[in-house]
Amino acid sequence: MTMTAKEMIQFVDDLYAATGTGDWDKAASMLTDDFIVSEAPGLPMEGVYRGKNALKELYIKVMGLVDVAGLNRVETTAGKDHAVTILSFQFADPSLAPAELCEMFRFRDGKCCEIKPFYFDHAVFRAAAEVKAKGAAVS
Repeated sequence: MTMTAKEMIQFVDDLYAATGTGDWDKAASMLTDDFIVSEAPGLPMEGVYRGKNALKELYIKVMGLVDVAGLNRVETTAGKDHAVTILSFQFADPSLAPAELCEMFRFRDGKCCEIKPFYFDHAVFRAAAEVKAKGAAVS
């Protein structure tokens, strides 16, 4: 099943909506059985997460590492079997710069089979994790 660019963009919107509200059953139903999400070396959540529950596992890990106050999605573009979303994470600590990134989504048979985030500057995300870790150590 080949998806149109419009269908892929809507799919990405729906997946962000499901994960943003914690609807992990819906999110899992949108992923292939062999789904992977890869976080680059150097990030506090680096590694490859696999399977239909990978997004939930990664979400829990990321939210445990940093205090995200907002997610700003700028735009999603799509073609062939990929979509790319430009976005940024705003952190609860206003002194921290946003983490700017693009997320690449790959589709197969009407579902997402891969997500690969590309961060502009890993140091911003690591700094947010350090701030949260220091706050937890003080508490």
